[in-house]
Amino acid sequence: MPVIVHSLDEALAPIGDGAMLAVPRETSGVAMAATRALIRRGVQRLHLVALPTSSLQADLLIGVGCIETLETSAVSLGEFGAAPRFTAAIVSGAIRMMDATCPALHAQFQAAEKGVPFMPLRGLVGSDVLAHRSDWKVVDNPFGNDDPIVLLPVLKPDVALFHAPMADRAGNVFIGTQRELVVMAHAAQRTVVTVERIHDGDLLRDPLLAAGTLPGFYVEAVAVVPRGAWPLPLPDHYGVDAAHMSEYARLATTPEGFAQYIDRYVYERRAA
Repeated sequence: MPVIVHSLDEALAPIGDGAMLAVPRETSGVAMAATRALIRRGVQRLHLVALPTSSLQADLLIGVGCIETLETSAVSLGEFGAAPRFTAAIVSGAIRMMDATCPALHAQFQAAEKGVPFMPLRGLVGSDVLAHRSDWKVVDNPFGNDDPIVLLPVLKPDVALFHAPMADRAGNVFIGTQRELVVMAHAAQRTVVTVERIHDGDLLRDPLLAAGTLPGFYVEAVAVVPRGAWPLPLPDHYGVDAAHMSEYARLATTPEGFAQYIDRYVYERRAA
């Protein structure tokens, strides 16, 4: 039975040093308040898997030194520019980068869903990405001749972490149309969710909400954190804080500016 906790730090307890942590793309419900809490706790050596991209979340964790390995298809601030601390880490070799593609990452999570050790994918053959991934294997299609196909190893994260609009008291979490969150929860050994509010009632018994609900038996812990995705958006609830993202993009171009941002928005005050 999932546990609804009121302490964010308590909910984040399963995310320890060296964990493989799965997070969603920047528009699907990113647990930014939880990310700031992890930074304050000083978590280290994370293997971050962003399904399939990331933005501010990965850039912050890289900048403060929480990440040892990053596995994703892109890190960018989108309309606000490049992700400056990610770029600096790649140039300096400060992190291990496992470059992937969106379909490849989804296939690897789906392998964990299905309980199989790998998943085949065709479109990678001949790509530069494949040339730099020794853990991806090219084999001949056993049902055809001279038909190469790529086998991708299963990705089974220790913890999946995301933010959602609401959960009920049984730990069922409403995710709406963000279906990749279901795949993440199915693949991960544990799932930790922050939500805007608690729903009074059973989400799985509501005919209007059940189809968009992740059942509670996939969820380890739920913490109530209003505006927990800020400054990133939460679909159908609030948009991106463009002024804040512009400020981050400006400050984080230098180590000194990034440190100023962290002091101001991670340590000195909680986001509201």
